[in-house]
Parts: sequence; structure tokens; C-alpha cells
Amino acid sequence: MRRRQFLANLLAASGAVAGSALTGAALTGCGARQGTGGPGPAGLRARFVINPAARRWSEAGQALAGAARAAGYETGAGTKVTVSGLSAMTAAELNNGQTLLDVATPLARLAGDVEVVVVPGDSRFKDFEGFAAHLLAQPGATPLAGGPQGAPDHLLFGLIAKGIGADTRQVDYTGYPGSQEVVTALLSGKAAAATGVLAAWREGLARGRLRALAVSCAQRVPELDAPTLLESGVRVDFTDWTAAFGPEGMPDESRDAAVRMCEDATSSTGWLAACRAAGWVSIPLGGDDFVLWLASEVERTRAVLHDLGLITSTRATTCRGRCGNGH
Repeated sequence: MRRRQFLANLLAASGAVAGSALTGAALTGCGARQGTGGPGPAGLRARFVINPAARRWSEAGQALAGAARAAGYETGAGTKVTVSGLSAMTAAELNNGQTLLDVATPLARLAGDVEVVVVPGDSRFKDFEGFAAHLLAQPGATPLAGGPQGAPDHLLFGLIAKGIGADTRQVDYTGYPGSQEVVTALLSGKAAAATGVLAAWREGLARGRLRALAVSCAQRVPELDAPTLLESGVRVDFTDWTAAFGPEGMPDESRDAAVRMCEDATSSTGWLAACRAAGWVSIPLGGDDFVLWLASEVERTRAVLHDLGLITSTRATTCRGRCGNGH
């Protein structure tokens, strides 16, 4: 069976794979295995063009290209590899559009931005447990803030609400175009708590204007005094992930070479350095394992968007009938 058809069938099977978290992701899990020198089909050196799907993934694309070159691969020509991520998938679900899940070949998960739940420095919520208790008791009276509706920040609050047993449909969430507007909402009292990537909160946390209640990933962030959601009793492991995709209908031989490149790149010391510099969680996962994980992540995302009242169905809506399941 073609791998693309395999993915489509997985996405169409409701509950076929349980909603997945990024379990076991290490903050510095880039490893130290060196590249193989990039042998491609017929013993030729594999060559790749690595580009971001949009500006927001340009840094990750550059880091992958640099790590690939350091591992012995040639970049700038050859097989096209596109770097995209969670926000593209959610945007397409909200707009019933097509993403790289529909028109590309999944290759490998790469990295993710850690999300942090923050409150004003003088908030009455002294810890995550206090915040969670209030959200559970009064979800409609606990104003929340973050990026645009349906974006990863909103998804995380949906997962948290569901994880503590709160009525997700009553969650009072306001989306803002940027982190500065979110900080203003927090400090003015318009929002009781917010989520966003760690990089957006560093200044406010350092100055004491904000306090971190919890981090979304599986392990604590070394420089941040905040527990994980898992430690706080919420079965959520979440990052704003980035992944690599090949062209639609990619031949198996080319696909395998590209997966091998991603694995070599993300297990290199150069990738480790890029992760540390950017503050990313390195969560490499390639090939069929990534396909399986991606299918479960799509199901989890659709379920949360549905719970938040942003979409009307959790069934696959973007395959345009091409997956053979009558959608």
C-alpha cells in the first residue's frame, strides 16, 4: 500500500489511533550520532532543497539545512523538502482547506516550541492547581488569552480544559495578533492567564511582571521554575511542532533518502546547538513512526477544535475525496 494512502486511511478511521502527546520528548534530545554522508539512490550523494512553507518556519528550515550539510548532504538543489508545522494544519482545518498533509509526503518531525501558561506577577493564582480549580469551577469567568483563535495557544487551553474536566465550550478565550497585546491584556486585567511560546514571555518573566504556572512539554525547562502539565495532573504533552515534508507522490526510494537525511541532521551536534540557541524542544521522529504519530496528532487537533466549537465535525474534511473514503 502506498504510504500516502496509508496515512489517509489512518486519518479517516475515527479513533484508529488514540490522541497522542509528544511523550518522552527531551529538551536536548538531538543526540550526537553523526551523519552517514548522505548516500542516495544508486549510491549517489543525496541532494536536497530545504525551504520553509512560510516565514515562521524559516529559522527551522535554515537549521535543518545547516545540520544536513554538516552531516554530509548537499543542499540547494535536488529533492524538495518543505518545513511546516502545527499552525498550518490547524489553519487548514478551520478553513476546510488543504495543508501539506493533503498535498505532500510526511518525512519527519523535527522540533517544537515550548508553550508556557503565564499569569500576571501579582495574580491571585499562586500555582497551576489554583488556576485549574478556578477554570474547572468557572470556565466562563476565567478569561484566557493567547494567539489567534484556533492557533496552538488556543489549542493548548482547550487541551488543558478537557484534561481537568472543565466544560470546553464555555472557555472564555480571546485571541490577539501578537504577544505584546497578550501581555497588555494580562496586565490590564482583561485576561487572567495566557499561553504562548516561552520566547514571548522571557522578558516579562525576568522582570517579574509575569509568572509561569506550567510548561506544556514532557520535561521541565531548566531555566524556568515551573512544573510540567503532566506533573500538575493534566495528561497533556504539547509543543508547537515543526516537521519536514516531501512532494506529493514522492517515490519510496526518494522518500527513504529524505527521511534518512532528516534523521542524520536531527541527531547531529549542529542540530543540538540550533535547538539550544532557539529554545526548541528537539523531538525527532522519522518515517512510518512519524506517519503514525501525525495521524494521531490530526485526530487530537480535530477533537480539540470541535470541543472548542470551532469546527462542526471531527471527520476528515481536507482530502477532497481522494483518500477513497467518501469524504
